[in-house]
Amino acid sequence: MALHQTSGRWRLGLLLALVTAGFWSTLPIALKITLAELDAWTITWFRFLTAALALLGWALYRHRLGGFRGQPARVWWMMLAAALLLTGNFVGYLFGLQYTTPANAQLLIQASPLLMALGGILIFRESFSAAQWLGLGLVAIGLIGFAVDQSRQTQGIASHYALGVAIVMAAAVVWAGYALLQKQLLNHLGSMLLLLFIYSMAALLLLPLAQPSRLLQLDLLHASTLAFCCINTIGAYGAFAEALAHWEASRVGIILALTPILCVAAVWFCHLLAPGLIAAEQIEWLGWLGAGLVIAGSALVSLAQRQRRSD
Repeated sequence: MALHQTSGRWRLGLLLALVTAGFWSTLPIALKITLAELDAWTITWFRFLTAALALLGWALYRHRLGGFRGQPARVWWMMLAAALLLTGNFVGYLFGLQYTTPANAQLLIQASPLLMALGGILIFRESFSAAQWLGLGLVAIGLIGFAVDQSRQTQGIASHYALGVAIVMAAAVVWAGYALLQKQLLNHLGSMLLLLFIYSMAALLLLPLAQPSRLLQLDLLHASTLAFCCINTIGAYGAFAEALAHWEASRVGIILALTPILCVAAVWFCHLLAPGLIAAEQIEWLGWLGAGLVIAGSALVSLAQRQRRSD
């Protein structure tokens, strides 16, 4: 089976990767607030359901449902596997988020784009220059430094912090597998049709565990944060899928490593607006050093890519 090849429009891929990072940096804040009133199963089910309905409307309007016709059995099995993996990631991340802070959870989940980047090199044979390997190393070191700093800050706050770390890291591994599988599936289906199937199947899988009646009991605040989570699902994964179509998985993965830094900024801004709703993140010098290394490493990877494309 032929491996997926990108369109070569790396600037568009870079922009879409940054859009994805922006969406994902604000998602844990909204999820943390929503978890105060809804369980993880219901939140995840509703996110998948609304995303599936939105994409179904798009597919009907554009007359794209015919794209599913004639797909071989292995493609259907791969799509089912992708739906299972993404469902596991969504649910696992939410359960892990209950035991840590938004920035901590977002930092830990960044193991997933790093694993995706390595998978892109190993599976899709994407090449990395020496400068890009250096950037990858800086990102890894920066994330470790940030994680060490945040673990010190969190130990006195959450007695189940280690459990939260284990759950979120497992969700990260699952997501990396999903992302690489999705990239290969782009050989057979457009990103929107692919996501339509994945979201629909995930919503069906979670329906027996969800409690839809709880949605009617939400106040305005928690209904609004849940609505934002749903919009975030459509925007983030739509941008992510298109980014993979135009840029290498390894490059997209590194840009997504900026997400925890953006999340810290988003938490600070939300705490400034509503101190009682979201606690401020506590970051010391090691955390800021790690954040700087993540930004420097991500920039090095993307700029090295630009240079190579310009040659």
